[in-house]
Amino acid sequence: MTAPGAAADTSTDSATDALERELTVLFRRARAYSGELARAVHPELEPAAYGLLVRLEEAEPERATDLAAYFGVGKATMSRQLRALEELGLVTREPDPGDGRAFLMRLTDEGRERYARVRRARRERFVRQLSTWDRPEVAELSRLLHRFNGLADDQ
Repeated sequence: MTAPGAAADTSTDSATDALERELTVLFRRARAYSGELARAVHPELEPAAYGLLVRLEEAEPERATDLAAYFGVGKATMSRQLRALEELGLVTREPDPGDGRAFLMRLTDEGRERYARVRRARRERFVRQLSTWDRPEVAELSRLLHRFNGLADDQ
């Protein structure tokens, strides 16, 4: 006798396989595109550090420990990436008024300008890519990705 839920549902397996394939393509392209975006901000910027600029633009100022937690990386990794951004003149640190031992990170004026320029170009690219989609389809894609990304936080 098969335990409940143990029998393979080929329609679910097929859908899951298709999802895995499409996500693999998406993630591979996203990694490559992140490299392009990072180089557009600054030729020496690491692709992984581009996401830090995105987050700081949304939530600055923010402590390095909070950034590390948000991205799910260790403090040493975050410190290295933030140091690299500082050396490029894209972010700055300031004392945290709530904790004299900690620092808050924020974009510099140059970092903000470079990021904004690249973000405008990125948004224009999305608009072109989605130009044949109906607005409800774009909204649904956004909703589903938000839901999917929320599940990743629960893992």
